[in-house]
Amino acid sequence: SARRRMFPSPRPGAKPGELARNCPGCGLQHYPRISPAAIVLIHDGDRLLLARSPHFAPGVYSTIAGFVDPGESLEETVVREVREEVGVELRNVRYFDSQPWPFPHSLMVGFTAEYAGGEIVIDPTEIEDARWFTPHDLPRLPAQLSIARRLIDSFLERYGIAAPTDD
Repeated sequence: SARRRMFPSPRPGAKPGELARNCPGCGLQHYPRISPAAIVLIHDGDRLLLARSPHFAPGVYSTIAGFVDPGESLEETVVREVREEVGVELRNVRYFDSQPWPFPHSLMVGFTAEYAGGEIVIDPTEIEDARWFTPHDLPRLPAQLSIARRLIDSFLERYGIAAPTDD
């Protein structure tokens, strides 16, 4: 496994397979930091809301994502990030899947949610464009290996539409 290749032998004082490091002074175990992030596909009937970050490859649109704040649930993160980045409200936030994301040490937790209202108003510090798309008028999409793409492909499958292949 990738984990075994990254951590082939136990750290001093750690159990085999443990990723923890032990403090030689007090013996306290320290585990690698993981920063959870939530990502969501927002849909309204046969439309899906996709956004474009200025950091994306030209023409690529994706789902909305953001890091979890301290004291916040994953579902609360989804609602907050969507409200902040595109200004719409959600209902029926549902878990979809998760994916380790090593940039730099994240766990992406995917959700789907229904559009509950509001007009798209982007946060220009994070998003350069956001709009509704139907399965028949999609822009360029994220790479197939990403959870964002799996969310989109799952939505398309519900409408019997084959997911486009990467360029």
